[in-house]
Amino acid sequence: MSKIGKKTISLPKDSSIKIEGGNLIVTGPKGSKTLTINDKIFSAKIGENNEFHLNPLKKPVDKNTSIMWGTYRSIVNNAVLGVTKGHEKILELSGVGFRANLKGDTLNLQLGFSHDINYKIPKEIKITVEKQTIIKINGVDKEIVSKIAADIKSLKPVEPYKAKGIKEKNQYVLRKEGKKK
Repeated sequence: MSKIGKKTISLPKDSSIKIEGGNLIVTGPKGSKTLTINDKIFSAKIGENNEFHLNPLKKPVDKNTSIMWGTYRSIVNNAVLGVTKGHEKILELSGVGFRANLKGDTLNLQLGFSHDINYKIPKEIKITVEKQTIIKINGVDKEIVSKIAADIKSLKPVEPYKAKGIKEKNQYVLRKEGKKK
């Protein structure tokens, strides 16, 4: 049995889930998201007190079904959180002369290279720049928000000697000692 899959998902008052066969349409104040669930393995229903239940059709549950049960439940829970509150990642630029600016639908980054780096922002994501060194990435889909944060971080990874580069807020950087004379 999956410990995570057994948990119910309580839906906030302003969000709802519509079940159409193997498709789930999650709607909320921030937007809507469509998910697909294998309806040959799982059954989805909305119970009393506005709670969403995901249960396997076959009993006893084998190991692969148990793994997928927890995964599907987490994906649905992330979609519910995304359409109600939204997902956010905060990136920090640390280094002399490292700056970020928004120019329309592109993020302009000055990262110590001989040229500026322009990153095209997708339509479903909202990026704001505060104090030229803090980038906030907001969106409904957790997977896309995390993917964009990882793409931006990979442009200039944090180096271990002076901790220069792009890192997430509260990310711990393992520092190394420099050369000794």
